[in-house]
Amino acid sequence: MSDQQKIIGLHHWFESAPGRYLLEWEQACFDAAVADVFGYHSLQVGMPLLDGLRANRMQHRWLALDEWPGAGPEAQQGGRPDLLAHAVALPFPDNSLDLVLLPHALELSHDPHSALREVARVLVPEGRVVITGLNPVSLWGLRQQRQRLYRRLAGGRGRLFLPDLGEFIAPWRMRDWLKLLNFELGAMQYGCWRPAVRTQHWLDRYAWMDGVGARLWPILGAAYFIVGIKRVHGMRLLEPAWRSARAHTGATVPLVRRGAKNHHCTGHME
Repeated sequence: MSDQQKIIGLHHWFESAPGRYLLEWEQACFDAAVADVFGYHSLQVGMPLLDGLRANRMQHRWLALDEWPGAGPEAQQGGRPDLLAHAVALPFPDNSLDLVLLPHALELSHDPHSALREVARVLVPEGRVVITGLNPVSLWGLRQQRQRLYRRLAGGRGRLFLPDLGEFIAPWRMRDWLKLLNFELGAMQYGCWRPAVRTQHWLDRYAWMDGVGARLWPILGAAYFIVGIKRVHGMRLLEPAWRSARAHTGATVPLVRRGAKNHHCTGHME
């Protein structure tokens, strides 16, 4: 299956009841994660159905797709790209972006490790990458594996529960990739513990499982959300002048704390 076929399949799946449930959780997580990330340039790669940068206040916020959307659901919902680019070849110089979002972009890439290495190249020191993915070790992932087995035994017949993206990238594998590229793990969160059912009625019936799953089996959430911070060894960040002056004089500087925003990103945070 080509990358474009995977993208189309994923977008169509997000129109289903479980897809909307997952998309709502991911949107809330992105809103909470990017609201207080500062800088000048931010980029979302793929998934125009999700506006991952809407809560961010950077001056330049871009959406990059690998091709111009046609008449699919992403076009109907106004997901028009600001630029066309592949995740493995971003048209930005080294150390130029402050924030990069990868909502399912690595799962859709033919070379996810190269795509993550490309993100490390374009991020500034202390820049952040935010990644979402489907968890193979979950009720949804286990059902997907079982249905793949049935399809092989039945000669390719049968319907998969999740979009056919091949093998999902496990969260611990993603964490290892980040460490290899000198990213520090800022946050790792799981969500969506309701069983693999197709209708909104049954998803609503099992809504109680989100609270129970977060407490009792957190790593079995259907999706994961990871924030990585790019570290550069031997680099020392310059402090603002007011902070240096405060250290020398001992004077106190009043700070205004912005009120916390309410959001619905519930899940287990490591």
